[in-house]
Amino acid sequence: MKVDDLFAIIRDRIQASPEESYTARLATSGEDEVIKKVGEEAIEVVLAASRQGDQRLISELADLTYHVLVLLAVRGLTPADILAELENRRR
Repeated sequence: MKVDDLFAIIRDRIQASPEESYTARLATSGEDEVIKKVGEEAIEVVLAASRQGDQRLISELADLTYHVLVLLAVRGLTPADILAELENRRR
């Protein structure tokens, strides 16, 4: 799956009923809750990287990536905004 495809799914699910979609529930819980979830997932990545195997690390990185994409959507940003920033830093 490509990041842009996942991001499109996330944006679609944000529009769904919160009773039917975790993504919609998270997005409608407010930006602070999304930020909190990103922080929790980041900590889990660090712990997995230092204490657990590669498969657990991949799983936690997937969770973090998903939640970062939700945060981008809630803020009205896109993955392209991150790539543009990385491109600017390369110069």
